[in-house]
Amino acid sequence: MIEFKDVGKTYADGTKAVQHVNFTVDQGEIFCLIGPSGCGKTTTMKMVNRLIDHTEGQIWIDGEPIMSINEHELRRRIGYVLQQIALFPHMTIEENVSVVPELLKWDKEKVARRVDELFRLTGLNTSLKKKYPSELSGGQQQRVGVMRALAAEQDVILMDEPFSALDPISREQLQNDLLHLNEELGKTILFVTHDMNEALKLGSRICLMNAGEIAFIGTKEEVLASNDPFVQEFMRQVRGKVE
Repeated sequence: MIEFKDVGKTYADGTKAVQHVNFTVDQGEIFCLIGPSGCGKTTTMKMVNRLIDHTEGQIWIDGEPIMSINEHELRRRIGYVLQQIALFPHMTIEENVSVVPELLKWDKEKVARRVDELFRLTGLNTSLKKKYPSELSGGQQQRVGVMRALAAEQDVILMDEPFSALDPISREQLQNDLLHLNEELGKTILFVTHDMNEALKLGSRICLMNAGEIAFIGTKEEVLASNDPFVQEFMRQVRGKVE
């Protein structure tokens, strides 16, 4: 579970990046953050694993204040998937997936079992274990990014526009994979996207942000039925793209 209570980020020059952010992401939920460029959605996500420290309010992970957790330990406890996957090019796929479990001193047999399980869960052929990232397609590399985020059995996963650089077919396939994967694993997922179709497809709930604040939180049905002026204007802007 992720909890935000009256969270804000003010920089040293007085710039308020986000303010008055309140939400809870429950276990098993995919909670999508969406909004115009510069609205604060990525800043909000990065405060969870302390890539950016909040300056107001409180954030909890599974009931524990994040500021009470060593930041390196915190990041090992949280899976993180980016648009730019940043796999280690000199390591095989198996080695890439094993990085965090090995940092956590898992024994070799446990690491090997986890790698095999992740190949099964993501549908990747085990023949790719000894391949290097440059030998994989973009969609395959992004699957490896998801595997690495899940490798140490993290309960909380952050996903920052992970599929936006992929072609439409690969993107749709990975969206379907994520839905099926989370049905099985029940992770707590905070997912940032600029694509309303993606948010409507994936989101258990959708959080629209505007100018550093939350404008609306609701289910797909609540978003589509909303009379909120900002929600309606935002939907009008993307109407041609929303199915």
